[in-house]
Amino acid sequence: MINEAQKADEPSLVGRLYFVMNLYAGDVLEGAARRVGVSQANSSRWAHAWNDAGVDGLRPSFGGRPPPKLSDMQFAELCKILKEGQPWTPRAIHTLIEDRYGVTYDSAHLSRKLRESGMHYVIKPRPMDPRSPENADEILAERLAKALGEEYEKADEQEDDPVVLGFFR
Repeated sequence: MINEAQKADEPSLVGRLYFVMNLYAGDVLEGAARRVGVSQANSSRWAHAWNDAGVDGLRPSFGGRPPPKLSDMQFAELCKILKEGQPWTPRAIHTLIEDRYGVTYDSAHLSRKLRESGMHYVIKPRPMDPRSPENADEILAERLAKALGEEYEKADEQEDDPVVLGFFR
């Protein structure tokens, strides 16, 4: 049976048949599982499948990968939209996909799919932190004056560009 499974290019079935062979050779479930490199849960499931249906019970029954959430045409349309409306934040891309196509993607998977299609997230630097107050320079000058005392105020009057050695909280 193992030779037939190898000729038919069924590597999953070959491993499961070796597991059964190890059981018939005298191994307990844990030992047979360890020899083929599977978990205790899988070994128990395989033993039940063998007892219930023989070789056919050991054949994998999954049908492969699930179908993609977006068709090739939809994904091409998405890429076109993203190229035309740049720049996009990751959150905005997720919202677009959910609103337009009614599906959600894991962030890592979506970024991988976009990279494979030649697109990359780009970090766009902000000229200023939007949370900072408008009078941030004045606040900094006041805090430095308080922290450094009179010497700073005198130096500030004498020089246009004083040297600041550190930041204080």
